[in-house]
Amino acid sequence: MRSKRSGLRTVGLLGGMSWQSTQTYYRLLNEGVAHRRGGTHSAPLILHSFDFRQIEAFQENGDWAAAGACLGAAAAGLEQAGAEAIIIATNTMHRLADDVSRAVSIPLLHIVDATAQAIMHSDARASLLLATAYTMQQDFYKVPLQDYLKPQGGTLFTPEPGEQKIIHQIIYEELCCGTVRDESRRLYLDIIDAAVRRHGCDSVILGCTEIGLLIAQHDTELKVFDTTWLHCQQALQFICERV
Repeated sequence: MRSKRSGLRTVGLLGGMSWQSTQTYYRLLNEGVAHRRGGTHSAPLILHSFDFRQIEAFQENGDWAAAGACLGAAAAGLEQAGAEAIIIATNTMHRLADDVSRAVSIPLLHIVDATAQAIMHSDARASLLLATAYTMQQDFYKVPLQDYLKPQGGTLFTPEPGEQKIIHQIIYEELCCGTVRDESRRLYLDIIDAAVRRHGCDSVILGCTEIGLLIAQHDTELKVFDTTWLHCQQALQFICERV
């Protein structure tokens, strides 16, 4: 649904998981188009915003098939509405990237691809992944990311089990509800510092789209890879690409 006047391509967002990070996507994409094109240009977007409690229940119950059906149907609706590519505006739900891709005939812009490319073009070699427990513990995210990094000698680390519990709890009980606490930031930074001592980590991946609400580059000396920002840069390239 490319505008003949603007030359911009339309992207469909699967959002609301949670809406706290979806609003960051909306802001970054619009700011990015305005910066690249100038004037009053903004991003042509179509949003399907879920009731996150429904999705969270699927996650808690391990009912990924039902969640995949929901995301796939929503993605198909976005395509029918004119989207030319799909973004899943959450790291964890990329567990269902294949379900979404099968439901549409347009490209899925994958957050792991965007993140891996940024790490590979840096001097980072030992990255700590901070994310939900699903993303830190399951293979759908870690394995493809490690496959990208391994040829360049890169290694991916995750926090200790007790630390993972803290990270996950803060995401769901605080960040997804719009609560940002200095005490929680300190806990995250302590976990990062422990990974430096334990593994010699030189970088940290904010592998949940809400973590960027809590942690930024100025909070640590490690290189920070904010997956929300990186995913938006990937989308901006698609939106603004002249074909």
